[in-house]
Amino acid sequence: MPQLIDHLGAARDIWTRLAEDAPLPGTGSAIVPLDRIEEASATGLELGVHLPNDVEPEAAAPWFERLSLISVDFPSFADGRGFSVGQRLRALGFEGRLRASGPVISDQFDYLLACGFDEVLLPDDVAERQPPEHWTAAPGRITLGYQRGRTGRGSILDARRMPHSG
Repeated sequence: MPQLIDHLGAARDIWTRLAEDAPLPGTGSAIVPLDRIEEASATGLELGVHLPNDVEPEAAAPWFERLSLISVDFPSFADGRGFSVGQRLRALGFEGRLRASGPVISDQFDYLLACGFDEVLLPDDVAERQPPEHWTAAPGRITLGYQRGRTGRGSILDARRMPHSG
């Protein structure tokens, strides 16, 4: 069973991700594919949407007020397009939960948080190799990056420009 991780460690997942052709449940929290969002928004479900990492984030923007969660696909830890999708969703104004879904690694957790992600849903094989303790130890290990993060941290360039007191 996939493992949900947030900044506190292992978390309980209340969401059901529906397949393309699965019927909508009557109640609960459901993550639907983008092409089913209009159909699902007419229900009383707590609604989430799953976005492939090659979709334009603007496609979900008209639904932001109705969405509690957006799940972004990370097909591989080496495919960084999901970071950009997450950052763009936040820049467009999405304020709900943002989930990375796929085989990312704990070394990327700080970057996910900096891009606005709240949680990661890991496949079983990654969760077995990297228990929650690896993930909770990750935030803060990397103090500077090349880009300014959502958390307000500066970049390496900002640090170089800081006057040194002597």
